[in-house]
Amino acid sequence: MVRHKRWLSLWAAAALLTASPAHADDGISFWARAADSGFITPVVKAWNDTHPTKVNLTVIPNDDFVTKFGTASAGGAGPDVLAIDLIYVPAFSQAGQLADITEDAKKLPFNQSLSPSHVRLAMYEGKQYALPFSAESSMLLYNKTLFKRAGLNPDQPPKTWAELEAAAKKITALGGGVKGFYFSGACGGCNIFTLTPYVWASGGDVLSADGKTATLDNPALKGTLAMYRRMWEAGDMPSSAKTDSGANFINAFLSGKVGMVGSGAFSIGVLKKSHPEIDFGLAYLPGQSGGWSSFAGGDSIAIPVHSAHRKEAMEFIQWCLSEQVQIEQFAKNGSIPVRLDLATNAYSKLDTRYELAADAMSKGKTPYSAKFNQLINDPNGPWAAMIQEAVFGKGVDVAIAAAQVRFTQILNTQ
Repeated sequence: MVRHKRWLSLWAAAALLTASPAHADDGISFWARAADSGFITPVVKAWNDTHPTKVNLTVIPNDDFVTKFGTASAGGAGPDVLAIDLIYVPAFSQAGQLADITEDAKKLPFNQSLSPSHVRLAMYEGKQYALPFSAESSMLLYNKTLFKRAGLNPDQPPKTWAELEAAAKKITALGGGVKGFYFSGACGGCNIFTLTPYVWASGGDVLSADGKTATLDNPALKGTLAMYRRMWEAGDMPSSAKTDSGANFINAFLSGKVGMVGSGAFSIGVLKKSHPEIDFGLAYLPGQSGGWSSFAGGDSIAIPVHSAHRKEAMEFIQWCLSEQVQIEQFAKNGSIPVRLDLATNAYSKLDTRYELAADAMSKGKTPYSAKFNQLINDPNGPWAAMIQEAVFGKGVDVAIAAAQVRFTQILNTQ
């Protein structure tokens, strides 16, 4: 996803907006991260244009968001409503920093249609602390022109690992600096988003369902990392993949010289707007022998426990989840609705790649862990170190063994 998802900020407004103090009497204070400002800003404007109670938006740099909110909350301050990467919700819920909204969630007429992963990560000890806000899914992005040039069918993307490797090899054989596959080898968040679905689709996982036990030592993860290593050693990846910390997560594909890359639904809008000359396809991330999976990502929206305007904040959240807003503000502007009953809509029908991405989100998975940042997102953490060692270093078995030990140590630390 995360970030986690520093790379998404390349395509979102990064300016810090000025807002009223957290508990201003003239409206609701709303904090969001810079990566999401591109779609959040018009949503807030639409609310403010039609409601007497105003929402005062503050956009915070991605890398500062978690620390800034944690510090504010510890001091009894913070915003009235918060949009946060869904993977951080378990930690904030368990820390007692989010308000229990279980009863409000149950009353929503569309409650059963909300993104399952968002809801699962919002649950702690039987109570719900957030609702879905924005949706994302990981997919295989591929260049149809390069597929054609390599003698591959552009309408039949890889459905197994063997097909993926074979396609990468044929595309690389085109020469001229063209490579078959790309990934950001030094970005932990990018790889939980795009690498783990290969593992899930092949019957493995990296954590237990409750997020308390490391499960890295499994054939599916070993096989995925071995596949990446083979493509690296065969020269099917650009050399820059090894050191990319996420800055070129999609930029490499935008060069027109990369055949395939794991990406997200956001890439549809990016390519259509900035690189209409690239004929691209979107496909599921395949399992070893078939099947597929996806990382269900995006943001959740919550009410901090110190909010002075809980009633108004919940009214804003419910409005954001309404059919009108989900379609006319989210779907219209290239985002996947977080309501499964709205996945197919007037705008998705104009480009069925959005429906494919929505399907991936609805059936995707998301690791549940209160220590996600230490395990996955930390550039010096065990997940990033494992990928570097497995793909570019001493080998898969050594890397996984070390990561399993380090994961366990972190998970056992109070």
